[in-house]
Amino acid sequence: MIYFLDLFGVFVFAISGSLAAGRKHLDLFGVIVLALATALGGGTIRDLILGAQPIFWVADPIYIYVAIIAALITIIASRTPPLTSTVLQIADAIGLAVFTVVGTQRALGFEVQPVIAIMMGVMTGVVGGMIRDMLAGEIPLILRREIYATASICGGVVYILTIHFLHMDVLSTYLAIFIVLALRLGAIHWNISLPIFHDRRKEGNRMNK
Repeated sequence: MIYFLDLFGVFVFAISGSLAAGRKHLDLFGVIVLALATALGGGTIRDLILGAQPIFWVADPIYIYVAIIAALITIIASRTPPLTSTVLQIADAIGLAVFTVVGTQRALGFEVQPVIAIMMGVMTGVVGGMIRDMLAGEIPLILRREIYATASICGGVVYILTIHFLHMDVLSTYLAIFIVLALRLGAIHWNISLPIFHDRRKEGNRMNK
């Protein structure tokens, strides 16, 4: 199940990368590069940190094929009704939720501490989007006021807790995915964001000047 969820995450993240490339009017090669970077970036960094050899898409090139197919499908689909930013946000949210759980579970397979597994899950979920946004010339979502990495952290915590206390892998997987999706999509719908830090000392110094 985790394997197919991982492929599904690659597919939807590749769609989000392709949509971002389309908004920047990139050519076919640019779309595929952005799709691959978005879909495979987070998992690549995770495997490098965990010392997994070979890296997942080197061991199983089907991940590359899935990402490329998703990019081509997105290009074709974009010629019918125009794909809006809402589609990009939904695709990104689904990829974030799936990759959070996949990354956390893969890290647990290396017998790391729970906090490290959660960090690896978050990294798997957010790094691909960071690479996508930087290549597209955008401020990464994780650096904005959006509920993004926070949703991923919550999903990872729920997965770890339910696995530990309930020992039900399927339930833990779907519950964690639901938590990430609910938090991310709810934040988008109701425009909820984290509070901004203001250094009042600097503001006071400016007023004194």
